[in-house]
Amino acid sequence: MVKKYYQILVKTITGFLRISPVICGVILTIGLFNLFIPKKLITSFFTGHKLLDGLLGASIGSIFTGNPITSYLLAGQLLESEASLFAVTAFIIAWVTVGVAQFPAEASILGKKFALQRNFISFLLSIFVSAAVVFTMSII
Repeated sequence: MVKKYYQILVKTITGFLRISPVICGVILTIGLFNLFIPKKLITSFFTGHKLLDGLLGASIGSIFTGNPITSYLLAGQLLESEASLFAVTAFIIAWVTVGVAQFPAEASILGKKFALQRNFISFLLSIFVSAAVVFTMSII
């Protein structure tokens, strides 16, 4: 029984050590983001029109692809900078699901047609899901 707990502890520590550089990188990135990008610049991108903000957020998220851990922290910073929930939600969904940066690799492995369809559907769904989130949050 002790051997089993020891194996679990070793796997947990190994997993934590493996993800530690990512977490440190995220914290440093957010710090640099706060230092060099003023809040007025972020809010100037968004017009206040929900659909346009959602399209812009999804477009930016599609280009600057990232991982989920980073997206949550970045979304919090964007919301603190008074970006709309619609834009931020579209941004983080597209950030994680649409992959313009990794499109060539995806196309070579899975085929160009499939990669295009998957990215296009993911882009559209990022806008629809963000609209659903904003609608749900307005009810709550």
